[in-house]
Amino acid sequence: MRLFTIALCALCALPAAAQESPLVAMLTGDASRGWEAVGRLNLGDRGFCTGALIAPDQVLTAAHCLFDKETGARLEVDSMQFLAGWRNGRAIAYRGVNRAVEHPDYIFSGADDLGRVAYDLALLQLDQPIQLPSVVPFDTDARPVKGDEVGVVSYAQDRADAPSLQEVCHVLGRQPGILVLSCTVDFGSSGAPIFAIRDGVARVVSVVSAKAEVDGRPVALGTALEEPLAELRDVMATTAPGKHGGVARVRVLSGGAPGGAKFVRPDAHIP
Repeated sequence: MRLFTIALCALCALPAAAQESPLVAMLTGDASRGWEAVGRLNLGDRGFCTGALIAPDQVLTAAHCLFDKETGARLEVDSMQFLAGWRNGRAIAYRGVNRAVEHPDYIFSGADDLGRVAYDLALLQLDQPIQLPSVVPFDTDARPVKGDEVGVVSYAQDRADAPSLQEVCHVLGRQPGILVLSCTVDFGSSGAPIFAIRDGVARVVSVVSAKAEVDGRPVALGTALEEPLAELRDVMATTAPGKHGGVARVRVLSGGAPGGAKFVRPDAHIP
């Protein structure tokens, strides 16, 4: 794993972390009940990301998951498969993808570009909707504020066969379009839904874009939804099946801005 120096000047002095809950693997049907709309997004032989249903036929994930981490080329949609509720070698539903769109302002970059995190959002349309009583798509909500409790459900490189839940982590800070979170993420967690629970209902408020360090302290970076998600839906509406939407911009950058943080570069199957 390579580390990149980035500027997070507004976060050089993060508040002390509140009590966080541990990351717990959901190995049984009872443990994962209510989270079945989170699934593993397989990317051919390029690895996997995490995604979540926000409509019967739409999966929300991170934009960088759609790109080959070495060449910068977009992955073909027919190489993608969404496995809803994947656990112990089985999924509740298996679906292919017939179109995929990234935010039009997202630029896939091979360098430590914090600006891309604000647009690291993608929407996939499945080849068939998932209409099962046990798989209920999540609503979305406005991004939380600093100090709010959130949670995350994700897969990762060392826990690829079952989702894990961190019920309580916190928003440590915000920059335009970006949340800085105390949530535990690792390779494979890219695109994982960040939830806020209000009135007993879990709603997606962000997706995992990357992991980082601030003064040696691990943090997660999440992409805010709000306007970017509305723009994604507009792009989806004008993209033909079997195609990618967006502008397909790839920029390979070098170097980095000095600052108090380290950025772990997101790969196609890692955050």
